[in-house]
Amino acid sequence: MIDFVTGRPIARDIDVAWIHGSPPEEPNTDPAIAVFGYDEHTFVLRQSMSIDREAPFLFLLFGNSRAVLIDTGATASADLFPLRRVVDGLVDRWRAAHPRPDYGLLVLHSHVHYDHIAADAQFTGRPDTQIVGADLRSVREYFGFGDNPGAVAYVDLGGRVLECFGTPGHHESAVTYYDGYAGLLLTGDTVYPGRLYVNDWPAFVGTIDRLLAICRDRPVVHLLGCHIEMTTQPGVDYPVEANYQPDEVPLQMTVGQLRDIRAAIERIGEKLSGRQVFDDFIICVDTD
Repeated sequence: MIDFVTGRPIARDIDVAWIHGSPPEEPNTDPAIAVFGYDEHTFVLRQSMSIDREAPFLFLLFGNSRAVLIDTGATASADLFPLRRVVDGLVDRWRAAHPRPDYGLLVLHSHVHYDHIAADAQFTGRPDTQIVGADLRSVREYFGFGDNPGAVAYVDLGGRVLECFGTPGHHESAVTYYDGYAGLLLTGDTVYPGRLYVNDWPAFVGTIDRLLAICRDRPVVHLLGCHIEMTTQPGVDYPVEANYQPDEVPLQMTVGQLRDIRAAIERIGEKLSGRQVFDDFIICVDTD
């Protein structure tokens, strides 16, 4: 939400205890999907670890003419992971508060890895819905990036425009979204409190520099990635196979932490392999 005096997004807290799995010896009590209303037009969803240990975050943003869902999670089955039902319920509730005869849904992605695209098929055949593929060719065609790594695309939801940036390094198809309405930078698996897996080191370095430039030129309230993997103990992450994470750090990161990633890149230098541990994140480089 924009402060009409300053023209800048209003900073809102994300003070929420996310669902984080249940102890192995106890019955699971997490819902399949947790929903957090950041504001009346912005929702953050998290998939339960009991369904898939990746427990990805998804984002549903409402504009005047359509909403966008960014990522569809790690599980295809609507019985296990009823994403379409949850999203339809949120859309119905939003439209009840903001009546209009027609309203579309756009499905986009942070990148093509399976834990971000698995439930795409749940939205096949949904009226007034466009699903954009997450593969590199589809991303380039839809956003018009072509071979220009510095291109910026704009997705208009009706009074709410997302700026979209190609941000390779974790994956060549990765896209970062800036929502000027809420001041959110949605960074996918490129930046989040966890293990930052890099498969193209020069591209990753360039992407971090680009994200820093975005943050210099635009008011960024929070950076929101798609996972939490760090514990509250600095430099300690949960095991890769963990499906119970009771002491997670917050999802949201700061521009200062993004600068810390850039400083970590300088410390790593040319040591382009293995696992490099820092307080708030771990950089895992595999360029083979």
